[in-house]
Amino acid sequence: MKNMHNEALIFQKSDGGRFKIDTYALQKINRYLQIKKDSTEAGGILLGRYIIDSNDIVVDDVTIPMENDIRRRFFFLRRKRLHLKIAIKRWFESRGTCNYLGEWHTHPEAIPIPSYVDIKEWEKLLKTAIFDNDCLYFIIAGTEKIKVWEGNKYTMEIRQLNEM
Repeated sequence: MKNMHNEALIFQKSDGGRFKIDTYALQKINRYLQIKKDSTEAGGILLGRYIIDSNDIVVDDVTIPMENDIRRRFFFLRRKRLHLKIAIKRWFESRGTCNYLGEWHTHPEAIPIPSYVDIKEWEKLLKTAIFDNDCLYFIIAGTEKIKVWEGNKYTMEIRQLNEM
């Protein structure tokens, strides 16, 4: 099977800007793709930058599964504490330029589709998470494709972004 995730991916945001997943972040996600029949779901948070004088966003890094996270074939639960600790550390080290942008996880399907549980979790994050923009971004990495959704904290609309 051909791995499609080796180069940076760029998606069109609803405001006309670009959402870029840089190669370093993609390489980390790639290590957890559910290629094998017994691979469990994995996930973490998206860390990156809002590009000044544009609507562009770049995901530079992601956290990877931590010891307290729960991983099953069709289920992933991120325990917040250790991921949050990394996000806060990176924010301070970057003097506030490295931000929490959203979440990622894997699915054991070629072209991922969010489950009912995924949508409900994203809605909960839009209501409760602290973040510096109107939107959070949600990546699901399937075995062949990576898809991205944008959730707006004011309208609560969640829409899939198109790859550019």
